[in-house]
Amino acid sequence: MHSSKPLLIVIAGPTAVGKSDLAIKLAKYLNTDIISCDSRQFYKELNIGVAKLNENEMKGVKHHLIGTKSIIEEYSISDFQKDFTKISKQIFKKNNLCILCGGSGLYIDAVCKGFDKIPKIPSKIRNDLNNRLESEGLQNLCLELKEKDSETYDNIDLKNPRRVIRALEVCIHTKKPYSYYLDKKKEEKDFNTFYIHIHEEREQLYKKIESRVDMMIKKGLIKEVEQLQAYKDKRALQSIGYTESFEYLNGKISLKEAIILIKRNSRRYAKRQITWFKKNNYIEIENNFEKIKKLIELKIKTA
Repeated sequence: MHSSKPLLIVIAGPTAVGKSDLAIKLAKYLNTDIISCDSRQFYKELNIGVAKLNENEMKGVKHHLIGTKSIIEEYSISDFQKDFTKISKQIFKKNNLCILCGGSGLYIDAVCKGFDKIPKIPSKIRNDLNNRLESEGLQNLCLELKEKDSETYDNIDLKNPRRVIRALEVCIHTKKPYSYYLDKKKEEKDFNTFYIHIHEEREQLYKKIESRVDMMIKKGLIKEVEQLQAYKDKRALQSIGYTESFEYLNGKISLKEAIILIKRNSRRYAKRQITWFKKNNYIEIENNFEKIKKLIELKIKTA
């Protein structure tokens, strides 16, 4: 590479599109490591429900930040930024290339573009919002967010209470919209970034999502969730596949209804992911190793 800066190759895309397999092939070809950017695969207790790869499936490629945290630990985006910075620096010492793979757009942005420093939020504000979540419900908090910061309201997952509360607490404490901090000029990074968004026809993707959910049930998702009942209020478990399974285990819905809901919510999540990556101008390409390899080779030559 002509550039003195190393290159971070981002392999992003919706759930079930085949990012992990592609990233492994590329890592083998480029002789480098993969850093995971899946906000649910960080946790060691979550396996089947997050489609976590086992050692065999990793095919000898070194993966970082998979199963490194416990669900009882708080793990924030800024914690992820710190971990990513440390690990990527180590990888770039050995190789001018590194792969970041995952579908969590906000986490990708955090490490590739950086966030402006958000002031520390007093825990009282977060506690008050959590209490309001219990007493008033999520809908009311979403409406308040819409008033205070319509841009964030339009762009985040409004079914995720953690995201809504995070945005609201910043608005309340700083008297500025959360989006103000995300839109400010970011610090210069010591690596270049090449963003790839794996695209698949919607109908085909939805079929893959549905068969993946069926496979998770077959592999023992319900048993995995049953063993986590004591932790069901932890943030890491407010996730698709887990929340619906808890509802089934607590007798609120049937297993058939839980499976239908997991599939529906996964499709909706995939749709939001696609919207995010399109809006962020990633190179959109079908999952074709040869084509993507050529794109990366061209990027390396011209960097």
